[in-house]
Amino acid sequence: MAEASDRRGLLLQNLKDAGCSEETISKCMALATENDRKELLRLLSVHKRDLLETVHSKQKEIDCLDYLAFRLKQNEHNGGII
Repeated sequence: MAEASDRRGLLLQNLKDAGCSEETISKCMALATENDRKELLRLLSVHKRDLLETVHSKQKEIDCLDYLAFRLKQNEHNGGII
């Protein structure tokens, strides 16, 4: 069985790898120490929601670029850019 410090180290590394802020990491580590699973899961859910919002925002930007490239290729034959 893993030692408590090993589990804390794994949790810490996972939070860092997930892109959590230092503030979120600190809160999560404190909640883990308090064994407050419910609140820890809530915080992780909030972080996941924030990441998904970023993904969706970036996807919209990619879609705009794809549309622009499509229009440029479509207008290629008449010599104009726009």
